[in-house]
Amino acid sequence: MPSNQSGTVTCPVCSQQVPEKDINYHLDNNCQDAGTSSQRPNAKVQSSIASLFTPTGKGQQHHDAPSSSQTPRTANRAHESKKRAQPDDISFTLEPGPSKRTRLQSAAPLAERLRPQTLDEFVGQPHLTGPDSLLMHLMDTGSTGSMIFWGPPGCGKTTLARLLAKRTSAVFKELSATDSGIGEVKAVAEEAKRFLALTGRYACRAQIISWNYNEVGRRTILFLDEVHRFNKAQQDIFLPYLEHGHLQLIGATTENPSFKLTGALISRCRVFVLERLTDEDIRRIITQAVERVSASTSDATSVVDADMEDIPSSQPEEDPLPELPSSLSSTATAPTDPAPPFPSYPQLTPKLLSSIVSLSAGDARTALSLLELVLTAPPTSSPDTLLDSLRRSVSTSYDRTGESHYDMISALHKSVRGSQPSAALYWLARMLTAGEDPLYIARRMVVCASEDIGLADVHALPLAMAALQACQVIGMPECRINLAHLISYLAEAPKSTRAYQGYNRAEVAAKSDPTAPIPLPVRNAPTKLMKELGYARGYCYNPDYM
Repeated sequence: MPSNQSGTVTCPVCSQQVPEKDINYHLDNNCQDAGTSSQRPNAKVQSSIASLFTPTGKGQQHHDAPSSSQTPRTANRAHESKKRAQPDDISFTLEPGPSKRTRLQSAAPLAERLRPQTLDEFVGQPHLTGPDSLLMHLMDTGSTGSMIFWGPPGCGKTTLARLLAKRTSAVFKELSATDSGIGEVKAVAEEAKRFLALTGRYACRAQIISWNYNEVGRRTILFLDEVHRFNKAQQDIFLPYLEHGHLQLIGATTENPSFKLTGALISRCRVFVLERLTDEDIRRIITQAVERVSASTSDATSVVDADMEDIPSSQPEEDPLPELPSSLSSTATAPTDPAPPFPSYPQLTPKLLSSIVSLSAGDARTALSLLELVLTAPPTSSPDTLLDSLRRSVSTSYDRTGESHYDMISALHKSVRGSQPSAALYWLARMLTAGEDPLYIARRMVVCASEDIGLADVHALPLAMAALQACQVIGMPECRINLAHLISYLAEAPKSTRAYQGYNRAEVAAKSDPTAPIPLPVRNAPTKLMKELGYARGYCYNPDYM
């Protein structure tokens, strides 16, 4: 920036000569003042630089442009202030639109939009959310620690974790093991560690000032959904943070923690079991959801109606029709149908409501998804058509590698053992229609033929082996008939567990003294030396005495 002998410099914007000590003030005021610092106002001058995104009037275009004149502009300030006071030729107002968060919430499914916001709105799990429950007692005392929520889908694991975090005023972080790894978990844990140290430092300072301040730092709760998706090596990342209390973990899983989680992680967490929701719980959730949706819809409709009242009608006013005599009006009245339970949604009949409760099978998320299909249907839809659509939209909940896989085969085996062929065929049909491998069922029935029928019917085991071979050769869907034949025979056959129980007792005896010597009479004596040592001495060949 060039300067001369008089202590002035040339402004790079307007090319004026400005005192060197006043150049910053000159540039900050958009080249509007070239005076000395003694001429500056005491109050803070607001910058007149117009925003690039704000339209200006036509009269301001000439004054906003830099002038080539080197004289001060103090004489033109009053004129410019008058022109600034005049309204601009172009003016408009931008109405704020919906935020990104609002748009994302509106795109969420009904089950996500209607999540409870307080524990009072939470439905189900009274053994966990009741006033005398262990979990609520831990919340009140502040010693929650890390927890594992184990329960079926749609029972409220995620919602309960969020509500507990809100009640404890802790920092809540949420991850899913389906799309996260140890990198994301480690980042959350390190952030929680730093935040705990920072808030603890401020808490100590506050404690010096006021001795009633007992908080020692704000903790972080990490909610990890589908925690069983982490393998054993990934689960070990939590151990040091949980051991030192830097992080509190709430894991949600639909699988048995005894099989899917490591013993080291389970020992550092409390396992809480969430039960499947009852039909009364599902009905209450559906009723509350319809009431909330109806309330929001009525509010939006009332706003539209209020706006439409101000619009004059273009149709001419008509005279009201004369009233009919009472004798004619009574005969013209049609019989009224019973009022629907939800007037805003007449398609949601009591029968359809009961069907949703039954099809959801204790899953609140499934129930709300089915409800959303009904609410979005036209009011004139046939209930039978809606019911058929709901049944087709529900998929069978069966995992060939999960706990339901073993629960159903256990129910089938126990039905055969209890001589209940109808129940056994039902569980067989449940497993086959869900996609179970027929060979797995056939192998279990081979075991059942020896374990439960055994010596009572010697034909059971050959029939079971024949059914297993038929499943291998024929396959589905025809081999379902072979399995039905086998299971019906085994269920109606007499039962005997003598061979099975006898082996169990022998096994106990063998394990009690595994070093017991073999008696000499029953030992093998293939050589002369063994015979001289007494091997097989005194043994009597049984066929010789028959």
